[in-house]
Amino acid sequence: MTDTIRLFDSHCHIDFPHFSDDRDAIFERMAAVGVEGCVVVAVDFSHIDNLRALAEKRDNVWFSVGVHPNHEVEVEPTIDLLCELADHPRCVAIGETGMDFFRDHVDAEVQEARFRTHIRAAKILNKPVIVHNRDADETSIRILREENIAVCGGIMHCFSADMATANAAIELGMSISFSGNVTFKRNEELREVAARVPADLLLVETDSPYLAPMPYRGKRNEPAYVRQVAECIAEVRGVTLSELASQTTDNSRRIFRI
Repeated sequence: MTDTIRLFDSHCHIDFPHFSDDRDAIFERMAAVGVEGCVVVAVDFSHIDNLRALAEKRDNVWFSVGVHPNHEVEVEPTIDLLCELADHPRCVAIGETGMDFFRDHVDAEVQEARFRTHIRAAKILNKPVIVHNRDADETSIRILREENIAVCGGIMHCFSADMATANAAIELGMSISFSGNVTFKRNEELREVAARVPADLLLVETDSPYLAPMPYRGKRNEPAYVRQVAECIAEVRGVTLSELASQTTDNSRRIFRI
């Protein structure tokens, strides 16, 4: 008898045009490798209708509401607007939000105000915050601390920082999610972080269509490839794929209150 593999993609963007030609087939490939669900994450308000429609059509899809820190938008998010758009039984998170100093499309001051607005809405709604953090470790942690993120909790998505940053986030009650970049050959330090995150705070994701894991690097990513992320992390943690998959799936369902 073989172990049942239960996987959950905690962060993907399958509403994007990259998937317009084969979106139904994507769900077939998910089921074939044991991916039982996914959260489709917002990057701005123009995507919300498509996200909602996806979640209403399929019982294994949930969605979030938010504006990416480096997306230029005509209308900045407000607490009231976030709460209004998130008032749906299949909306399970606020974000993605956060800080991104890798790109400079949006001023840091605007990003920070936007980040704080998302956190405050999430606390009202009692939904976790999906945090995008790129080259902004100290600033992201400072804001999470000042806004008392532990009230609602959240996820450091597509984690790419060091163990000190992971520990700081964990101390604030955050979960840590790893994407395909953890499989890249040069990312030994990131795999060491993945090996040390407490089991009950560990998530896996694809961030598809981006960051396809090895051996698919450079190709379009999709939720089925979360299995390769889980295989890599299971290996560095010294557990079976079935154990790692079940743990991260249970974590996702608990953190997103599914």
